[in-house]
Amino acid sequence: MTSIIQPPCIRPDQLDEQLKRDGFALLDGADVTAWLNAESEDLGSLHSDWSELPPDPHLRDGGRYRYRRHGSFVVEHGKVTPVPHRPHWQSLDYNALHGGMMRWFEPIAASTLQAPVWQRLLLKLAEVANQLRGEQRWFVEAHPFRIDTADGIGRPTPEGAHRDGVDLVAVLVLERHAIKGGETRIFAADKPWGQRFTLETPWSLMLLDDARMIHETTPIQPQDADQPGWRDTLVLTYRQGGFQGPEAD
Repeated sequence: MTSIIQPPCIRPDQLDEQLKRDGFALLDGADVTAWLNAESEDLGSLHSDWSELPPDPHLRDGGRYRYRRHGSFVVEHGKVTPVPHRPHWQSLDYNALHGGMMRWFEPIAASTLQAPVWQRLLLKLAEVANQLRGEQRWFVEAHPFRIDTADGIGRPTPEGAHRDGVDLVAVLVLERHAIKGGETRIFAADKPWGQRFTLETPWSLMLLDDARMIHETTPIQPQDADQPGWRDTLVLTYRQGGFQGPEAD
């Protein structure tokens, strides 16, 4: 049986201080629910669209294990403004496998955006970003992911250990179903320090100061070869000054 390394979670009232001090912070799923002032039904309605995510058409490793959508928003002064649908772009400095590509994905489902907790989540994370960098306009990209084990193995981060080229990275684990593996690993960008753990509880949240932390997640495999397995996450990135694009590379 694969051992699970429990994440070093903190209380929500410790979040801002630890993120500034250490460059990362972890919240347990139950605390995230309370932090968002949400009910389990609110979170369930948000997660209901993950079974309809389309395949990622851009995987350069030949895999068929990743399903995703993409959306962009501007968050400022307590308001979330959707941005016309646009491609996701990263430089080769941050993504050696898929960098330099204008990657178009299907937009986030309308029912996801209408979920009661959606705007609350984006605004709450903007408050965290404001505490980290100072209050300003945030350019937010949202990535609903499903990594499955239909082909025997799924890679949450096929690009390996990386940074995202933003200010704040938020990773919410919505569900782990019939899998083993998927261990999260974080490393300091400027010194020999690292930590590993498994985000297992639904709605566990990892927050990273992207300038200071490198992260990756190990591949997942099925617990039972006859049963499909998957790992559902929502990744939200907050960046000051504008969205990433080749004109700014």
